[in-house]
Amino acid sequence: MKKIWAPWRMEYILHVDDSVKCIFCEKKQYVLKETQHAMVMLNLFPYNPGHLMVAPKRHVANLEDLTDEELKEIMALTQKSVKVLKEIANPDGFNIGINIGRVAGAGFEGHIHIHVVPRWNGDTNFMPIIGETKVIPEGIEKTFKKLKPYFE
Repeated sequence: MKKIWAPWRMEYILHVDDSVKCIFCEKKQYVLKETQHAMVMLNLFPYNPGHLMVAPKRHVANLEDLTDEELKEIMALTQKSVKVLKEIANPDGFNIGINIGRVAGAGFEGHIHIHVVPRWNGDTNFMPIIGETKVIPEGIEKTFKKLKPYFE
């Protein structure tokens, strides 16, 4: 079995800025699209360019507490995110997942969200493992400007 190591991620998980109660409720930076019950936004600490997060607008931690309307809109925005990223970035695949609870890797455990991470062959190499450095070849502003029109 192969393993994927992301040592830089643990520092982020352990040192989340506690002065920010919830990035989904308070900051709302780089929001690409909002619907009545959900939103999609860029991740400020991306694994790769185009790393998106889809979340309900309501502050809710647990999957089972989402309403049917929230679930429907979250999944529709997740699907839209994949379509847009395929069109713009042509990734070889995706990681799509939910981290529930800090122990599972949730940086903001009080607000459930889905990660949509585009992946390319060769996007993980020696830099993050040996050099403890993740290379993100595109700035977040550029990524935001590129993606925003596709969500309007």
